[in-house]
Amino acid sequence: MALSVSLELSHSPPLWHLPSLCHHRPGIPDPRKSWTVKQPKRICSRRAAEIQWPEQPRRRTREPLRRGTVSPRLPVPDHIPLPPYAGTNRLPDVDPNRQLHDCESIARMRAACELAARVLEYAGTLVKPWVTTDEIDRAVHQMIIDAGAYPSPLGYGGFPKSVCTSVNECICHGIPDSRVLQNGDIINIDVTVYLNGYHGDTSRTYLCGEVDESTMQLVKVTEECMLRGISACKHGASFKTIGQRISEYVDEYGYSIDPFVGHGIGKIFHSEPIICHTYDYEPGYMVAGQTFTIEPTLSMGGTQCTLWDDGWTAVTVDGSLTAQFEHTILVTGDGAEILTMHPR
Repeated sequence: MALSVSLELSHSPPLWHLPSLCHHRPGIPDPRKSWTVKQPKRICSRRAAEIQWPEQPRRRTREPLRRGTVSPRLPVPDHIPLPPYAGTNRLPDVDPNRQLHDCESIARMRAACELAARVLEYAGTLVKPWVTTDEIDRAVHQMIIDAGAYPSPLGYGGFPKSVCTSVNECICHGIPDSRVLQNGDIINIDVTVYLNGYHGDTSRTYLCGEVDESTMQLVKVTEECMLRGISACKHGASFKTIGQRISEYVDEYGYSIDPFVGHGIGKIFHSEPIICHTYDYEPGYMVAGQTFTIEPTLSMGGTQCTLWDDGWTAVTVDGSLTAQFEHTILVTGDGAEILTMHPR
């Protein structure tokens, strides 16, 4: 689940977006409010690095995304252990501590992440024309609780569903509803599970039916951006190299990097470090045993975005398509282990 980011906003200081839902830091306004990101500046981090981008107007060629009916929240059996925020509808602050793991907690992280990967793989098999995102949510919810785990997004800051389903111009945090998927849609499914006291978080963008070549390229480039960001990770490496590698690759295609960030994860859903996917000059170095997400979101158009009045659904203002991929990784001495590697 993605955090709402630190970009230059038209009305307020930086906002923080969950890897799956919205988070915020103490003293920073609640991120679940409408915003727009000024063009052509793109800023990531409190000490922002600026990049100038030429205007790239895009004409909407699809019907705009319309919301459907949201069904009631699904129940969780009493025997399922709950995360601390469950039942409160409170949006937790981003924890300022970076989560480091010993052998026992790494084993628990692997188990949570492996379950998240299996659930995501199953959810992807459900992506077909005329399937509703609500049906995907029900299937994901059932698979998670059948495994003895809790669907982390459910109730997080009041989020009403167990998975995020972001279709077409929805950047992230789409709420599953009665809208049916259409031939040619793309959909990001963002799964996070809470198992044995630890969260595992992963997402992937799927093609629905027949998708045109330009859309397939966007999806392919976004996945490659995530992998390039992961390749920058190892003990002692600077966090800024993640955004640099992603940005350098994106520059070759002219896409925009949307204003959302990765985050630390473990016992706590969202914590430091905050992972920027654009050029970033904020100091900080990776340490073996850290776990965090890398989850770039790319847009065919601009980075100007707004939030629906449901408080969660972030969409591009110009209607341009977006794609996102996410893995939870563990920093090691000589690289990074992808804990949420999708089974093949």
